[in-house]
Amino acid sequence: MSDDDVTIMEVDEVEPATSKSAVTVSLKTAQLPWIEKYRPQKFSDIVGNEDTVSRLAVFAKAGNAPNIIIAGPPGVGKTTTILCLARALLGLAFKDAVLELNASNDRGIDVVRNKIKMFAQQKVTLPPGRHKIVILDEADSMTDGAQQALRRTMELYSSTTRFALAANNSEKIIEPIQSRCAVLRYSRLNDSQILAKVVEVCGKEGLSYTEEGLSAVVFTAQGDLRAALNNLQSTAQGFGHVSPDHVFKVCDEPHPMLIRNMLESCLKRDIHEAYKVIAKLVKLGYAAEDIVGNIFRVAKTLDAPDDAKLTLIREIGLTHMRVADGLASPLQLAALLARMCHGSVTSKG
Repeated sequence: MSDDDVTIMEVDEVEPATSKSAVTVSLKTAQLPWIEKYRPQKFSDIVGNEDTVSRLAVFAKAGNAPNIIIAGPPGVGKTTTILCLARALLGLAFKDAVLELNASNDRGIDVVRNKIKMFAQQKVTLPPGRHKIVILDEADSMTDGAQQALRRTMELYSSTTRFALAANNSEKIIEPIQSRCAVLRYSRLNDSQILAKVVEVCGKEGLSYTEEGLSAVVFTAQGDLRAALNNLQSTAQGFGHVSPDHVFKVCDEPHPMLIRNMLESCLKRDIHEAYKVIAKLVKLGYAAEDIVGNIFRVAKTLDAPDDAKLTLIREIGLTHMRVADGLASPLQLAALLARMCHGSVTSKG
């Protein structure tokens, strides 16, 4: 066979069909805020409040969960826990059998009477022992009238629907609703729990950081994991490196080292050096309440005798009360320094 008889065929290279969808998914996740990107999807991923989470995991296995209220400060995982419970109970029926309303939705008495009532009346095919779930985030911001209407709805549709409420302050939810629910209380996360999560996120994102930078992120979060992740993402995208100076620039808080130097000057009874720090912070435009709040947070970890530390904290608390009442002048802050210097003399004497 001669070379003329050979036919050369051109073959187009075809990319795998999955590559385009995989790229699309990765782009979507890359553009997400980290608080959503790293939001736990199951109970084992939730940080902190292990005892309460384990009780809810038992509810998820048993199937017949009660109405629940989860109360606690912001950023500790209340809404995330409820969503994990709904996923564990409902599985593939999650989209059809869950109604989620938060503070951004209109949740007056008409919404309770119409939207929530209509959802409770809907027919959804679910496994035995499973119920539709209505999630009311920030339920303590609902009006009394809406809560009274909700009480009746909870009674009427108890055979088909369960209600899960998340609130910062459970006292603002009326007693009749509280008595129909299992009330679970969440506490703030401790520093080690937040630090562990922040280190995990840094590893997944490949961030450049120092240990002091991560400690600064934990300091600014004050037990709020959502704030920690937001501050971490802002610092990483703004500066590309997580260091204490970068974190405090992003969070715009009085630098704890300045505050610590000021308190040490007070313990040495050097009011002139202490006042230089206060004058600098006031000149930078920090509010009196932020300054006093940071003074308290640093005073708790100050290396000083207990009696001196207690004297400082008492004076800081009294000043914070005056500032909260509206007396937020630089004179109040100067008076605080004078009392702390005088208190350190008294405690030594």
